[in-house]
Amino acid sequence: MPKIYRCPKCDARYDPPLDAASACPGCGIWFQKWLRQEGFGGGPAEAPAGVFVPAPDAEVGAATFYGRLAAFVLLALWSFRLAGYDYRVAEINASFMHAILLPIHEAGHVFLMPFGEFMTVLGGSLFQLALPLGIGAAFLLRQNDRFGAALCVWWAGASLVDLSPYIWDALNPQMVLLGGRTGEDGPHDWIYLLERFGLLHRAHGLGATAHHLGVLVMFGGLAWCAPWLLRHWKALRGRDAPSRAD
Repeated sequence: MPKIYRCPKCDARYDPPLDAASACPGCGIWFQKWLRQEGFGGGPAEAPAGVFVPAPDAEVGAATFYGRLAAFVLLALWSFRLAGYDYRVAEINASFMHAILLPIHEAGHVFLMPFGEFMTVLGGSLFQLALPLGIGAAFLLRQNDRFGAALCVWWAGASLVDLSPYIWDALNPQMVLLGGRTGEDGPHDWIYLLERFGLLHRAHGLGATAHHLGVLVMFGGLAWCAPWLLRHWKALRGRDAPSRAD
């Protein structure tokens, strides 16, 4: 059965390709039915360019592969750094990662402000986790880009690691917040949230769990990247082999 490399309707690219009898995960069309309806019933020879064979710009070249490999190595090293931060004293708050995630957190408060006090307070932490997962879902469902989706899973794990000191701090607030005060003197998201559910006494356990779960999610995202890298490394070696033989 022919393989589909590109959706003829929404132009999503598939790596690896999909069976012609399946549906596009992005727009939902059934490939065989759509091709027949559009008058391409004669098979691969009559189909739009790039549907049954890889379009030249859809092939992963050496630059793309080595760029993604470099990103993988960088994030792997960064993961060990993030995992080593002591969440009990909020070491991550002095890091570059926290500087990236803090504006996202604050934006979440603003975006969910129309939905009331509870959602406004929850919005910072919720948006910090939901944004990478939403982008990852778009990579996966719209473009079938598993590598991009895996990096977004890593990002979500890093976000959870970043939140863990905030959760831990709720029981005995010492962390200096944006207003220059601690949770004892001003608003603290996780004091509010945990008190709301009667879980404030479990703040230390929940903070530790968030840190360790975030570390697992980060390394899980990297593990998801590995098959893509291995497959395309083999493909690049296969394309280079004829040149070396000549």
